Amino acid sequence: MTDAATHWILTLVCEDKPGIVHAVSGAIVEAEGNITESQQFSSDDTGRFFMRLQVESPVSRERFEDALAPVTAKYGMTWQLDVVGRPLRTLVLVSKAGHCLNDLLYRQRAGQLGVDIPLVLSNHPDLAGLAEFYDVPFESHPVTSAGQKLAFEDRVQEVVDQHDIELVVLARYMQILSPELCAALAGRVINIHHSFLPGFKGANPYKQAHARGVKLIGATAHFVTSDLDEGPIIEQNVVRVDHSRSPAELVAIGQDEESRTLTQAVKWFSEDRVLLDGARTIIFR
Repeated sequence: MTDAATHWILTLVCEDKPGIVHAVSGAIVEAEGNITESQQFSSDDTGRFFMRLQVESPVSRERFEDALAPVTAKYGMTWQLDVVGRPLRTLVLVSKAGHCLNDLLYRQRAGQLGVDIPLVLSNHPDLAGLAEFYDVPFESHPVTSAGQKLAFEDRVQEVVDQHDIELVVLARYMQILSPELCAALAGRVINIHHSFLPGFKGANPYKQAHARGVKLIGATAHFVTSDLDEGPIIEQNVVRVDHSRSPAELVAIGQDEESRTLTQAVKWFSEDRVLLDGARTIIFR
């Protein structure tokens, strides 16, 4: 390929049938493409076929899409064509805890995370200084009443429309999104939360974990749905602990896991490696 070639990401989902790979490969040949990465999965549970390709091609997007059109129409595919490395337009929501936000902003600035964050939106002013350190605009609006919550979510939707936001990240945003906002942003909101065995609810979960002698601390990144913390899981991590750890040490360990897990989920999503298969995700690592 010449320097003029574009490196594309092609993702597609359809009913699993014979001939899909052959047909897609033929369309890529038609577009003068060279496949640099290819992953596929057939779901026995749902009967659906998933595929992610990276393709170098010197042709225009229009010509590439024209080459794909007969195949996508024949198989009734849901598909997307994007450019490798294009930063994903991302809105981050936070409350008072800054560990996840700091990790996202640091990795964005270091070029390790393919996102463009035009705004951090919060229901508290506490993290304004952190956002300012990374030169990212910050807004805070209190959410202490039903009216304020509605106004906050209206502002979220306004920012999504204004900046053409593709992903919303709840980086320890400690408010429940309304069913209406969940529906409007379905498949585009990622949340992070601690996950213990057993699962501790309410205030001071790490203190509860310490009192119960928990041996594993974990974190789960998942899509947000109207069913609280029941959305499709993107990534999970755990770390082993023992009786010698204080509650403060458990908090620090847990926050590290939360940051690591959320950032990984955002990275995969930004690279079009996360595809939905009903209530679960297909991750092409």
